[in-house]
Amino acid sequence: MKKVITTFIIIASITSCNSVKNMNTSSMSDAATLLSSLSSNSTVQQVASLFSLLDTNNDQAISSTEAIGEVSENFDVLDTDNNASLNLTELEGILGLLK
Repeated sequence: MKKVITTFIIIASITSCNSVKNMNTSSMSDAATLLSSLSSNSTVQQVASLFSLLDTNNDQAISSTEAIGEVSENFDVLDTDNNASLNLTELEGILGLLK
């Protein structure tokens, strides 16, 4: 239930934020749903799908402005090369952080 509420809060925040008005809210909603369903038992393929949904500008990296939920909250931990963006390998680190 906590994940469902968090997902709705994230979606509401995203859709009301002026800086993301031009983003595909359907993709962000899908990303929030997928993120809320991830667990430590999730697959790399699920993380790859999440990466594709979060990478809204298709630059093969997730910036802090593209990150949501657990990814945003743990961005600095996941950004192991400290370049202010996450590549797919770094995003896969989210699996180790999920319980």
